[in-house]
Amino acid sequence: MDETVAEFFKRTILKIPMTEMMTILKAWDFLSEKQLQNVNFQQRKESLVHDLVLLCEKKRASVHDAALLDIVCEDIDLFDMEQFKSSFKKILQRALKNVMVSFRDAEENAVWIRIAWGTQYRKPNQYKPVYVVYYSQTPYAFTSSCPLRSNIPLLGQALTVASNHHKIVKMDLRSRYLDSLKAIVFKQYNQTFETYNSTTPLQEKSLELDIHMDSRIIHENRIEKERVQRVTQETFGDYSQPRLEFAQYKLETKFKSDFNGDILAERKEPLRCLIKFSSPHLLEALKSLAPAGIADAPLSPLLTCIPNKGMNYFKIKDK
Repeated sequence: MDETVAEFFKRTILKIPMTEMMTILKAWDFLSEKQLQNVNFQQRKESLVHDLVLLCEKKRASVHDAALLDIVCEDIDLFDMEQFKSSFKKILQRALKNVMVSFRDAEENAVWIRIAWGTQYRKPNQYKPVYVVYYSQTPYAFTSSCPLRSNIPLLGQALTVASNHHKIVKMDLRSRYLDSLKAIVFKQYNQTFETYNSTTPLQEKSLELDIHMDSRIIHENRIEKERVQRVTQETFGDYSQPRLEFAQYKLETKFKSDFNGDILAERKEPLRCLIKFSSPHLLEALKSLAPAGIADAPLSPLLTCIPNKGMNYFKIKDK
């Protein structure tokens, strides 16, 4: 496959929304089901496009095959962003007399929305707007904090109706970094989890130990350090983590005691406490705990499951 055809494939695949990628590739019917199953659709789009172009090259795809893929792309029911904007704005303006809605198109089929809320009797407050980023053909929207909580249901309704989805997914996930939120929600981060191959040889790392130390201690330290490195790699992978600033855990549990007549044991209300982990880059901080000797490996799943579950607010109750 020459460079011209490869570039045609690259450009065609790049314009396919991630949410429609598998559907379109199956409709194209050029790559087999087994080949598609071996492709990592959770990686970044640029890497995914590279892998798909290589597969097409191995199958000796022609410019005719690329043209068929382009036809399939045009044949699907593409999202109409202008219609979304019009519908979204009308819904809000019908419900509220004084509201100002502004749009700005962004990359990757996304639109930024700025909403200045007013009331039936007050003009929109331009100093306390709400910002929303919506990615077309997905049930996800990212919003800043809303000063008027009573308007949150209306905002959700407008997004649901305008996007033609049954519901907009609400997730207990917050961060100041939109790219990290997007990476977690759309599974674009590079954590390996179950796909990690534990037989992969570890890179050799120098152990700064006293040369006069007993050789048995050196051996035990090396084995333990390699184990910690392996477990950390299995959990977090070798790549940078999505950026979050905190994780919050609300615990509700009944007091349990083997002694009868204990005051706390007779308490009907559960014991409640709040635990919050914070850091400028929480997931990277968690990743470094075990290698630094601060925590045992593996870490608790309650800490390592944050990207996989797509949440950093947790409620833990008795079963």
